[in-house]
Amino acid sequence: MTNPPRFKDALEVFARHHVELIVVGGVAAVLGGAPIATFDLDVVPSRNARNLERLLAALGELDATYNDQAGRRLRPELPALAGPGHHLLITRCGPVDVLGAIGKGRTYDDLLPESVAVELGGVTVQVLGLASVIRTKEEAGRDKDRAVLELLRRTLLGSTSR
Repeated sequence: MTNPPRFKDALEVFARHHVELIVVGGVAAVLGGAPIATFDLDVVPSRNARNLERLLAALGELDATYNDQAGRRLRPELPALAGPGHHLLITRCGPVDVLGAIGKGRTYDDLLPESVAVELGGVTVQVLGLASVIRTKEEAGRDKDRAVLELLRRTLLGSTSR
């Protein structure tokens, strides 16, 4: 039996290291009120040099390794994190996906104006707003994203009609 992910614990580590990032994907949707299950923490970090150093330190504390099919324990390195790609990692707190960009190439700087600060038990994190989560899932167009879009739209309509 695997342990349930501890996303808040991972976010506390990122906060302790002062990593500038935005929570996106399923966790952002849940924090936006959507009643969905999610199995990983998706984040888009700022890719400035100092922030990437802090991100690498936080990932080290989280004992992050790539989700490698061959079973190797490959650790993230700074040059790879600086690129626009996706880093699908396993940490002591569960799966964490560090994404260079989402949707149609939207980076941290693009997403920051569409995010809100959310307090989670003493930790403040930037979270992508639900309308933007919907838009980025529409842009990605993957089956797993399309599968939740109607529920996310209904959640957004319910939250704006109150």
